[in-house]
Amino acid sequence: MKLSELQKKDIVSIRDGKKIGKIIDVEFDTKSGYMIHFVIEKAHYLKSIFSQSEELTIKFTQIKKMGEDVILIDIS
Repeated sequence: MKLSELQKKDIVSIRDGKKIGKIIDVEFDTKSGYMIHFVIEKAHYLKSIFSQSEELTIKFTQIKKMGEDVILIDIS
């Protein structure tokens, strides 16, 4: 699957069904070549004046299901 295809999918929390954001980048382990993180641009309602970053990283292991339009993740 191409990064451009992943970027079209919404990232949604499996716990509460809220949209987390969209994938903007992927980080790889330089030694193994495996994907280790997705970089997510936070949805507008998750952004806060108290938060310095508009980005969130999620581990590949936090992905529970990938559908045609949505990626379900479990973040605690």
